[in-house]
Order: sequence, then structure tokens, then C-alpha cells
Amino acid sequence: MKAPLLTGNGPLAKVPPAVAFLLVVGLFVGGVLTKGPLGAALLGLIAVGVVVLLAATWRVLAPGQRFGRVLLLALVVVIAVSVL
Repeated sequence: MKAPLLTGNGPLAKVPPAVAFLLVVGLFVGGVLTKGPLGAALLGLIAVGVVVLLAATWRVLAPGQRFGRVLLLALVVVIAVSVL
């Protein structure tokens, strides 16, 4: 079994990666297909999650990893605005 990316006892430590992945995919697909304010809110939940994870891991990320995550955040926000 692979070691966790960041060791710790946080609230996400016990969540299986497959469950987290399926939740994010479900929110994304639901947001894109629903459109309107509800779709933007679903995509906004993803954006908030990315912000929280980015803030929690900022110190241990390499500059390239930081750039990639900020780019992902910007992409989710742009998609959320576009479905309004």
C-alpha cells in the first residue's frame, strides 16, 4: 500500500482516496450538468476544498506544485462562473 502524501491525523487522513476522487468527480459533473446558480455552488464547493487543502499544504509544496494547484483553482473558478 502506498504511503500518504502528507502524514498526519487530520480529518481527511481516514478518507479513502477513491471516495474523495468520486466525490470531487460527482460535484464537478453535477455542477457542469446542472448549470445556473446551483451548478456554480457545486463547483464553488470544489473551489473551497482546493483553497482549504492548498492553505494546509502550502509550506510543504514545491513552487511547481503550488503553481499547478493555483492554476487548478483558477480553472474551477472560471468554470463555475461560466455555468452561471
